Amino acid sequence: MLQIILALVPVFALLMVGFFARRHGFPGEGFWAPAERLTYYLLFPALLINSLSQASLSGAESLQIVMAVLILLALVSGICLLLKKPLGVGFAAYTSFYQGSMRFNTFVALATTSALLSAAGLVIAAIIAAVMIPVLNILCVLVFASEKGLFANLLPTLKALATNPLILACFAGVLLNLLGGLPATLSATLGLLGQMALPLGLLSVGAALDLRALRSSGRVLYISSAIKLLLFPLIAWGVAYGLQLSALASQVLIIFAAMPTATSAYILARQLGGDAPLMAAIITAQTLFAMLTIPLVLLFLR
Repeated sequence: MLQIILALVPVFALLMVGFFARRHGFPGEGFWAPAERLTYYLLFPALLINSLSQASLSGAESLQIVMAVLILLALVSGICLLLKKPLGVGFAAYTSFYQGSMRFNTFVALATTSALLSAAGLVIAAIIAAVMIPVLNILCVLVFASEKGLFANLLPTLKALATNPLILACFAGVLLNLLGGLPATLSATLGLLGQMALPLGLLSVGAALDLRALRSSGRVLYISSAIKLLLFPLIAWGVAYGLQLSALASQVLIIFAAMPTATSAYILARQLGGDAPLMAAIITAQTLFAMLTIPLVLLFLR
């Protein structure tokens, strides 16, 4: 338990540094939006491309990992759909519930994997991210598009997905891997950029936390948080056990499953008419809850 907590302390410490720095106006309000754009459009794509281009994508285990991710997402998505009627909320609130229950924070996932499992874990994390990122984005868009009248907004949203830097980075990394990898000099350059992604990404996540959004929260927030932070990793453990994944692959899959929802979910909620204030509350609450649940979940499922 102590080993897990000590490994995660730097991750959550950077979240808090970002939170308090922005609240105290340091280094200035104009810093955070460009920093988030730099991380999202350059640094994290560099990390994903470099990791995937070097990953061992052949063999049975890679296929098992892909299958495990798809089964996991299908099971949890099915649970969310079954809860739609019992929740008794409107469509906008349900879309925030769905995103809060399904999506994961890439920044925190990769930083946690790096802290606990070092470089070997990051390679598997890149494979999992390459499957999860596009599939989850598509699932969330389909949930929005299922409501009558939202199909008019589907085309620009699909265009945004097709130009999503993380999705493009995943496909580019896989393609480069199949072509034999990157030249050593280019790989070293992307490696340096990738090293910047984790700390700056965590600072940006912390800076985006909005405690004021929690005032408008309700039971949807707590139910989605329970699914995302507790049920999701438990199901991931069952899938990993059932498919007999290696210990390392199982640990990385569970780490991804235990992550709080993505901050980008708020942008999608605003673009497609979801409940953006509820989404902001879910993001903030889950990020704070995760500081407690991630160590407990990883210890319990170890």
